[in-house]
Amino acid sequence: GGFKPRAVSEIAQTVIKYLSANPGRSGHHLSVTGAKLVYSCRENLAKLFSCNEDRVVFTKNCTEALNLAIFGTLQKGKKVITTVFEHNSVLRPLYYLQSLGYIDLEIVHPTPMKDIAEEIEEKIDKNTYLIVCTAISNVTGEVMPIKKIGEIAKKFNLLFLVDGAQGGGHIPLSLKHDNISMLALAGHKGLYGIMGSGALCFDDSVTINPLTFGGTGIDSFSKIMPENYPERLEAGTLNLPAIACLNEGVKYVSSHLFHFAEQTEKLTEKVIANLSETKKVKLYSSPNPSGIISFEIIGLDSSVASDILSREYDIAVRGGFHCAPLTHKFYKTEKGGLVRASLSVHNSAHELSRLVDAVNRICKN
Repeated sequence: GGFKPRAVSEIAQTVIKYLSANPGRSGHHLSVTGAKLVYSCRENLAKLFSCNEDRVVFTKNCTEALNLAIFGTLQKGKKVITTVFEHNSVLRPLYYLQSLGYIDLEIVHPTPMKDIAEEIEEKIDKNTYLIVCTAISNVTGEVMPIKKIGEIAKKFNLLFLVDGAQGGGHIPLSLKHDNISMLALAGHKGLYGIMGSGALCFDDSVTINPLTFGGTGIDSFSKIMPENYPERLEAGTLNLPAIACLNEGVKYVSSHLFHFAEQTEKLTEKVIANLSETKKVKLYSSPNPSGIISFEIIGLDSSVASDILSREYDIAVRGGFHCAPLTHKFYKTEKGGLVRASLSVHNSAHELSRLVDAVNRICKN
């Protein structure tokens, strides 16, 4: 989330300075210009993720998109299957629905004999209606077998929700080709937008009920929300500066996606190889296209290690539990957590060698 293309920061300024108007609420020139910007972003997201423009709904972040998808498609008394690799933005809504007695919840993990997709398929019964899975683990960077899970969901006629916070913009994700029903996205990560932006893309066959009720600019005399998407799910004023930034970010990443994925994987491979030479470092990541390298410095709490890297070496990493408690239980790192470095194609070779040198020094001390 550090580097932003010039077009992203420039459009933010332009919109704040010259486009202080509510898109889709008036007929005047500024409002219409704002509405065109919003539509352009829908169009570019729809193109990148293979869905229709009216099935792109803007949210304030990926968490809101996931909540909208989970609560908006709830089928009471039925079963949801998810995995141990999920972020709390998936787990907490599901735990809440489980606590109310609204759903049965099954949480699966891979075993030495079976991958996560096979484990999911084994747990499907006639009561199951939804599978929720992250595209890429935010803890380790591991890419999940989304296409395979999508095929399973299609075979059993189930809804398939993908948490694309870490995957969107880093790996190709297609509602059409991967049989994804709903894809939740964060604007400020791999899509190069700014914080406070997100989207939910969903298939034409999916019905999502609104969580937020209010003005939409159409059907003002109706007591209920409009039937049409995206208005049905977008009550209130949209974050026009953030959407305009997201539009530029999506255009930027769309033309570089495969190149960035390939380069990022090479960078992570190099850093992982260098860190693996240090005996006190235990690695939890394999080379991956989202630039995540998680590791443990044996004998040192991850929060302490990340604090030293920040204070003494001016290197920004994250320690702790990364809002993914079940992943830490799975890897048995629930006591000290993990240090997570997030690389980008925009990191220089010098910056990456500084990270490795700093970790080596901490280990020596």
